[in-house]
Amino acid sequence: MITLQKQDLYDILYGCAILGTGGGGSLKKGLALMDKALEEGKRFRLVGFDEVADDAWIATPYMCGSVSPTTPAIEAQYADLPQLSDPEPYLAYKALEAYFGREFYGVISTELGGGNTAEAFYVAALLDRYIIDADPAGRSVPELIHSTYCIYDLPIYPLACANAFGDVAIFPHVVNDTRAEALVRALAVASKNRIGVADHPAQAKVLRQAVIQGAITDAWRIGKLFREANEKGVLASEYIARREHAFFLFRGTVSRCHYDTVGGFTVGEVYIQGDGDFMGSEYHIWYKNEHIIAWRDNKVDVTVPDLICVFDDETNQPNLNPSFHVGMRVSVIGFPVPQQWRTPRGLEIFGPAHFGYPLQYVPIEDTHKRL
Repeated sequence: MITLQKQDLYDILYGCAILGTGGGGSLKKGLALMDKALEEGKRFRLVGFDEVADDAWIATPYMCGSVSPTTPAIEAQYADLPQLSDPEPYLAYKALEAYFGREFYGVISTELGGGNTAEAFYVAALLDRYIIDADPAGRSVPELIHSTYCIYDLPIYPLACANAFGDVAIFPHVVNDTRAEALVRALAVASKNRIGVADHPAQAKVLRQAVIQGAITDAWRIGKLFREANEKGVLASEYIARREHAFFLFRGTVSRCHYDTVGGFTVGEVYIQGDGDFMGSEYHIWYKNEHIIAWRDNKVDVTVPDLICVFDDETNQPNLNPSFHVGMRVSVIGFPVPQQWRTPRGLEIFGPAHFGYPLQYVPIEDTHKRL
């Protein structure tokens, strides 16, 4: 067991934001949650599955919705409703515990993201539960179906949902993960595009083979490299890519960008005009909360499930969707996805065809050289 200190938490969340491929929730809000919990004397305890008893119950709390900023018109729709101070994933996790009539042992983050990993950590800290060093994605993902839980056919139910207004719903059963996505997304759309969820309640003996073990420490390592780059005053994207033997995909200036909120998702595109070694080329990324497909000069360059990670070179920070602007200088790096996603079942769930693109998945290392 490791008791995480403030610098540890910051490093982990920055690493999660980088591996979040543009999604995963607000890093700023995630860091604020860590600060709040520490100021209140809460503790963050990270354990590996080898430290967890087989019969320990664990659940996965997180936020679901779009990553678009709200507008005055959206705020006006909910102005007459009460606003709870407790975070939505905490309310959902507590509702799930109440449904089972037991306290759970700990939490697993639903994905690696500066916001959603923090939400799981915060629930654990508030309730003095353990944080499991694992996740079911190894990156950030847009839909509930995009999890290794689904690859291994673990039931998502019973699941609990809660919003900031005090509405709570328990689903003792759902037909499948696709149906759960539709139900939860509909609740998010009716809740200012934000809903807290707690799902996949199960014992450790069931979960340990269905997740990516060590995912949190992987993000922690990336976060430490990010901090080192900023301390040295060097470009974080290149520094991380070299030390992680990742792929430096592109560098340039944003020439066009747009997004919209569609069905509870933030869907958008960004076009980047290359400079330096990439002069004369154009890079194009399409995202659905997270970066899904990238083209270079109209030729497919990288697709899900591999990771497409964008950095704001002006601030040396990971860039989160949809915060692009024309004239922004960015760099793009890529990582191979954990092997679970490269299985036939993983690609069926989270390959380009799932998003309506009839493309064959080609592993990133087959077409790019590592730095």
